[in-house]
Amino acid sequence: MARKYKSLAEQSRALEKRLLAIPADVVRELRPALIKGAQDVEAAMELLVPEDEGDLLGSIQVTGPGETTPPYAVGGGSMTLPENMAAVTVGNTDVRHGHLQEFGTVHHEAQPFMLPGFRIAKPKAQRRITAAISKAIRNAGKGSA
Repeated sequence: MARKYKSLAEQSRALEKRLLAIPADVVRELRPALIKGAQDVEAAMELLVPEDEGDLLGSIQVTGPGETTPPYAVGGGSMTLPENMAAVTVGNTDVRHGHLQEFGTVHHEAQPFMLPGFRIAKPKAQRRITAAISKAIRNAGKGSA
């Protein structure tokens, strides 16, 4: 039986709903771990991105919680991230070919760098975020968040 995968937006909404039950102080303490995790993903992608002119490398960017992604980075537009999310985007108004590098075209072989970069950095980022959540919840329980 085929397994249905949730989109990133659906996963984000589900996580946001769960996190809304946690005090705002805890989410505020989580912010540095989210940003650092996204920066780790960004660094891994930058190491793997194929460089011809360097424009694609320069378009890889971290967007922190509550910030707006660059134009053309998300489905042809931009979005404002919730307070419990950080994102790494590839692309801007001048560079809109990251997906073509990642997945290839009829005339161009794929040169993946986004997904491999994410997979390399994900475990460390998850550990950092989990530790930050645990610490923040412990501190909130003590009344010192």
